[in-house]
Amino acid sequence: MTGPGRARRPCPTREDQGPPGRPHVTDRGHAPQARRRRGRVGWACAALLVLVQLSLPAPLHAQAEKPCRLALVLALDVSGSVDAREYRQQLDGTARALLDPEVQAAFFALPGAYVELAAFQWAARDQQHLLLDWTPVTSSAVLRDMAARLAEAAAPFDDPQTAIGAAMLFGEAKLRERAGCWAQTMDISGDGPSNHGPFPDEVLRDLPPNVTVNALVIGPGSRDNITKNLANAGTLLDYYEARVLRGAGAFAVTARTFDDYADALKAKLLRELRPLAVASAPPGGRAPTGRLEPQ
Repeated sequence: MTGPGRARRPCPTREDQGPPGRPHVTDRGHAPQARRRRGRVGWACAALLVLVQLSLPAPLHAQAEKPCRLALVLALDVSGSVDAREYRQQLDGTARALLDPEVQAAFFALPGAYVELAAFQWAARDQQHLLLDWTPVTSSAVLRDMAARLAEAAAPFDDPQTAIGAAMLFGEAKLRERAGCWAQTMDISGDGPSNHGPFPDEVLRDLPPNVTVNALVIGPGSRDNITKNLANAGTLLDYYEARVLRGAGAFAVTARTFDDYADALKAKLLRELRPLAVASAPPGGRAPTGRLEPQ
């Protein structure tokens, strides 16, 4: 029985054991009984430590030991040109792509390293809203949770202006938070050219050399003009390829309408998550870009 002011210590310490080679003598002087009692308590403590370690979630151990191979941030256009139905198609389409078995397999294609994923919505220059903060994708359950949160998201803006450059700056700031990943990729989805804030090609000049910018262009055949002057107007896809894409192997995926958004995003994710594409990409610089049409 412990006396007043003395707390019971369930596990013996080195001090409790006494100097090496000498038995610890209890108050009553029964050294053999004390040794047996201490031995039983020591085994109990060791078993308790093992149980605690085994009860920790496996992904925590795996994450601590494995490197991040890719930091991927999705930037979704929710400016005024996107109506309520199209907004829902975009968010639900993103959730659907994350739940696709092929996409999930691509996330886990390199068991020795994981992917970190984040997503935000953007509209005018000062309008960016984080949907999903950085999360290590260590299991299918993580992707299911992300999809559920996207399905519950609501449109935060109704501004008609489109600020691609400002969205890129926001995405670059998020990628700086994961500078230790082997590669950093930003995905810009949009259905119109930038007409507010810094121009995207101006932002590209100041991005770190290891940041890749890919795009999902909705309505790629529409015009890229922001005025009524159509003299030099090109297509929206031309605009994104010239002013938004950046980095080694950067590419654009197209969706004819928001009805095709989920399939287009799936095609883009499958290409971005390929381990060979990440491992073989040289750092920095503008590289030849490609177009990818979803099947």
